[in-house]
Amino acid sequence: MFKHILRIVIALIFIASGFVKAVDVVGFSFKMEEYFSPSVFNIPFLEKQALFLAIAVVVVELVLGFLLLLKTRLQLTISLLIALCVFFAFLTFYSAYFNVVTDCGCFGDALKLKPWQSFWKDLFLLVGLGILFILYRNDHNETESKFKKYLSAIALIAMVFVIYWGIAHEPLIDFRHYKIGTDLNAEKLKIQKDPSEYKTFYSLKNAKTGEILAVNQDDYVNDKKYWEEGSPWKIEEGKTTSKIVKQGYESEIAKFKPESPEGMDLTEEILKAPKAVLIFSYHPEKVDPVLLAKTEAKVKEIKEAVIFGVSTNPATFRTIKNAMMDGTAIKTIARSNPFVLTLQNGKIIDKRSAEDYLK
Repeated sequence: MFKHILRIVIALIFIASGFVKAVDVVGFSFKMEEYFSPSVFNIPFLEKQALFLAIAVVVVELVLGFLLLLKTRLQLTISLLIALCVFFAFLTFYSAYFNVVTDCGCFGDALKLKPWQSFWKDLFLLVGLGILFILYRNDHNETESKFKKYLSAIALIAMVFVIYWGIAHEPLIDFRHYKIGTDLNAEKLKIQKDPSEYKTFYSLKNAKTGEILAVNQDDYVNDKKYWEEGSPWKIEEGKTTSKIVKQGYESEIAKFKPESPEGMDLTEEILKAPKAVLIFSYHPEKVDPVLLAKTEAKVKEIKEAVIFGVSTNPATFRTIKNAMMDGTAIKTIARSNPFVLTLQNGKIIDKRSAEDYLK
């Protein structure tokens, strides 16, 4: 009984993990781009293959999770899942130890896990899979019933449809903070009322003993032994850090800060407008100019609306006002390039790819 319960639990974890990534496979590809970036593994040539690799990971995770659930080809399935977990454990440990990726994307935007949480989750799965490998080592009574075949076919079709829809349109289920119905004004108010608190930590080195201490700004100011004349304690240049000491209200809306090319904050103008229509482009250099021109033309037909084109390049849009925003923040909002977001008094009432917007 124990081994069956353990098998089902682990299978469902893999299926859940694969499903939330399949729903928003483009978003998962953005996360993979982070891992391939120069600041992490420095393999930029793989960034162009991020979407293909994201799809491959999702398919493998879902297929193996489903095979484990159906108790099909158990030894091979468990062995491949162990290999997958070892790979993920390496990624999450690297992220946690070097603090380079703050969210592994293991469960997409549905469940945010910190790097160490992701690592311990992978270790739990590894231990569980190891136990299953031992418990099922002599179990060869596998049958390919018609029920399993039909169920597998249905699952395969559903998986392909979910992945395709997320790429061609918007995710079928939106786990992001920017889903339709979100009031950006209300979210920003929550952030203001419950902000995160940070403190500066100085790295101090004792010139006499060589001892090194990390001291926060308050303790440094309040204890004169660190800064009085003749003190052996000296601040090490380039090693001052800022650490969070109180976690406030977390929301991706905090990164919604469009600015004019001259640096003027446009957030209030956009969020207070009765209607605002924004065209986003996170890769302006790759955008289809014909598609962008058509989208601009249609948006310009809207009367009495605040209209901006938001990208990382101040010269992206030709016939509407340009605005600037961080590329990562744009990717949090937009899953296609270009993308149209419509706000009413700061509330999201519509969001879709430019292709769907033009239909």
